Amino acid sequence: MVLPGLWLLLLLLLLLAGTCWLWGQWRVWNLHLPPLAPGFLHCLQPNLPIYLLGLTQKLGPIFRIRMGLQDVVVLNSNRAIEEALIQKWVDFAGRPPIVYENLDLDLSLGDYSLMWKAHKKLSRSALILGMRDSMEPMVEQLTQEFCKRMRVQAGTPMDIHKEFSLLTCSIICFLTFGDKVKAASCPSGPSLSPSCPLVGLELKVCLPRQDDTLVHTVHACVQDLLQAWNHWSVQILDIIPFLRFLPNPGIWKLKQIQETRDHIVKQQINQHKDSLVAGQGRDMIDYMLQGLEQQRDGKGAGQLHEGHVHMSVVDFFIGGTETTATTLSWAVAFLLHHPEIQKRLQEELDLRLGPNAPSSQILYKNRMQLPLLMATITEVLRLRPVVPLALPHRTTRATSISGYDIPKDTVIIPNIQGANLDEMVWEMPSQFWPDRFLESGKNPRTLSFGCGARVCLGESLARLELFVILSRLLQAFTLLPPPDGTLPSLKPQSKAKVNLLIHPFKVQLQPRNLVPQDQRQNP
Repeated sequence: MVLPGLWLLLLLLLLLAGTCWLWGQWRVWNLHLPPLAPGFLHCLQPNLPIYLLGLTQKLGPIFRIRMGLQDVVVLNSNRAIEEALIQKWVDFAGRPPIVYENLDLDLSLGDYSLMWKAHKKLSRSALILGMRDSMEPMVEQLTQEFCKRMRVQAGTPMDIHKEFSLLTCSIICFLTFGDKVKAASCPSGPSLSPSCPLVGLELKVCLPRQDDTLVHTVHACVQDLLQAWNHWSVQILDIIPFLRFLPNPGIWKLKQIQETRDHIVKQQINQHKDSLVAGQGRDMIDYMLQGLEQQRDGKGAGQLHEGHVHMSVVDFFIGGTETTATTLSWAVAFLLHHPEIQKRLQEELDLRLGPNAPSSQILYKNRMQLPLLMATITEVLRLRPVVPLALPHRTTRATSISGYDIPKDTVIIPNIQGANLDEMVWEMPSQFWPDRFLESGKNPRTLSFGCGARVCLGESLARLELFVILSRLLQAFTLLPPPDGTLPSLKPQSKAKVNLLIHPFKVQLQPRNLVPQDQRQNP
């Protein structure tokens, strides 16, 4: 009796899905919709952003594809993306529901609402304002310690992506969790700032020491979450939602990992609550918890609660660890393929930061003193945006793009990588050519972090990390391929879903012995 009952359930689900599809077709019968790409298996293409860009030759920069039982609108140009996400941002600020998760409190994937706006404001303030004075010296110190560890492994081929991933996770751990005991030993107070007398050579004394066990625990949890999310048994639910009613070991595993994640975050929040001192913000959790207190005292608007702080911490780790590490790895890969660019970068760094330079560090606010480094970072982000199709948007009401009607609740995919490779906009779009950005005003804006209301919350931190880590790495080492001369693949992993993942590769770090400028021989 069980088997006939199961078939009956499947039949009912198919009838329901068919009815919903016919209802959707009737609603848009008289609308001027973007052209529809033929076929049903677009999402199975190995390099989906490039495949979608190829469809623009026949369909134009805006078209629809079928993803399961729904039509999804794809935007493949800067102009279309900016019209939707900047000029008409309210219309496109929504997020589609995810059938296997409750996203009411999620910042990145949660739907647009007044509560979401208050949540974003609290999280952004914690990152931009709460950590404003301590962020750069903290990233600088952790990067210096990273380079010391790399010097121990110098000459040995290494998986540098793993090292980058641990470094970026450490940075997020310090900014989010801090260290309540040792941070209080700083004579300038519990928060780190440039005015602290220990900043500089003795910064390591002032900087709170995060427990390495906690960093590795968080890092392992983040890796497990990303692996579980990218598994086909989970991804298929976005295409065929009614499969959620069937047993799914992939979802069970995902929920177990989420429970582990939530236990780590909840434990940290409770520790912060127990030691919170009014008016003193040691890290982002402190800042957000005090923001909640101000609301209760009537000094702020909204009705946020501790659950919002919890999910902000989750988003900081999910969005701020592997994404930046992957961009750093792509930068190393491109420089291994282009040693002439690496040499020019090191010459620029030697000129500004070498033995006879007035300072061994250029602050991020003065980053344009290293124009080639900034151009290289921009070029890597253009060619390999970590989230090439961004996160899907949803229209909050009926609207339009470039004359096409877009119904309410339509899922929108901004093809960021496709827009960054548009040959109608970019000269030699597929070539790694940082010099294109050395002439101001000649190139359009890249949208690698998204734009509008849903722009990446951690963009400022990510750009700071890229600047500091790459400058210190290239100042200290020359990047070389392993002894067998194997260069990394510049093609992304075909199995990647949300992130543009790089194939594993090895690199040798050769320490640089800088020669004082007055002893250098002119060629």
